Amino acid sequence: MSLGPAELRAEAQGVSAHLPGLILSAERLSHMVAPGAHGLRRAGPGEDFWQYRPAERGEAARNIDWRRSARSDGEFVRDREAQSAQTLSLWVSGGQGMRYSGDPERVTKVQRAQVLALALGMIALRGGEKVGLLGQPARAGRRQVERLAQAISASVAAETDGDAPLPDVLRPNQRLVIISDFLTDPSWVQALLARAGSIGLRGVLLQVLDPDEEEFPFSGAVEFRSLSGTMRHDSRDAAGLREAYLLRLAERRDWLLKHAQGAGWHFGQHRTDHSAAVALGWLYQVLGG
Repeated sequence: MSLGPAELRAEAQGVSAHLPGLILSAERLSHMVAPGAHGLRRAGPGEDFWQYRPAERGEAARNIDWRRSARSDGEFVRDREAQSAQTLSLWVSGGQGMRYSGDPERVTKVQRAQVLALALGMIALRGGEKVGLLGQPARAGRRQVERLAQAISASVAAETDGDAPLPDVLRPNQRLVIISDFLTDPSWVQALLARAGSIGLRGVLLQVLDPDEEEFPFSGAVEFRSLSGTMRHDSRDAAGLREAYLLRLAERRDWLLKHAQGAGWHFGQHRTDHSAAVALGWLYQVLGG
């Protein structure tokens, strides 16, 4: 059944209510990292120096680099490196587990992931790239910031604790950033990386966790429940679970790192109580910034 005008307006207002805050947070964060255009490693239109080459017969005088030519017997041309817009695709997990925060004063994992994704998108857009959510049109230009923010904000939360992107929406000639907690069944990562490898797509896996998930500070009688409500565990001695939990977490990270490196991807980690700027800088660096 379709929504009436009043219901539709109320739902739209609810979805977009935090957009100004999301954009402002991402804008501030993005300005901590400087964007740059990406070279194609060949001569062509661009701003960066590529190489000197001997002038060809009939070369226009305005193309000659007279300072370089004065140091030799011949005439040389200063080539610039061709630059072209690349495509950056972003995917942020909407699994129920991403809504977790161990402290009301701390952002949830999905809030941090959304800000990081939008900030990275802003940097790429300032660098002349095309940006979009995975499976949606990627565009360039300032207007794409608002479209991207709207798309990120309107992403539908999964009913389960974890979710996964569909491998068949991957396309060649793009870079992909996947942000998730990777705490549920990770078998989808293998399928995604296999598909990416078959089309030459490279990217980044970024694991975002809450400090409580990193340190497991629980003790005594604790009831553990997944946010989706599908899993529940009662423990009379939570501290006794800590060693086994941390071992499992380390194993999961080793697994993710191994598969990412095997596919030519990068794997990184971020805690929600740590600086978002550090995570953003790392993302920008490994993507070729």
